Amino acid sequence: MKMTVQVGESTFTATLEDNAAVDALVEMMEHGPVTIQMSDYAGFEKVGALGTSLPTSNSQTTTQAGDIVLYQGNQIVMFYGSNSWSYTRLGTIDDLTSWTEALGSGDVSVTFSLGG
Repeated sequence: MKMTVQVGESTFTATLEDNAAVDALVEMMEHGPVTIQMSDYAGFEKVGALGTSLPTSNSQTTTQAGDIVLYQGNQIVMFYGSNSWSYTRLGTIDDLTSWTEALGSGDVSVTFSLGG
């Protein structure tokens, strides 16, 4: 399944994982796009509160640029660098062209919607 990820004026497509957290996120997106404010953290990721908790299936993961994960059940993290931690994988950006530039160095508004 695909999801559209809009970061400011840039639009990306992500391939979603098959797990309970993604099922819950898809259910949210079926009611309309989900927009969250994301802040830079540690120079390798953007993190934003989802406003609700999703089911977790955390496993120790080494992320890479383009990975989208769930942290602590209620925060979405998008990577433009790498980190090792326990996350629930949500999806991966299909084409990383201009991904790092779109995320920039400050806070960003990100909208997730179905399709792609």
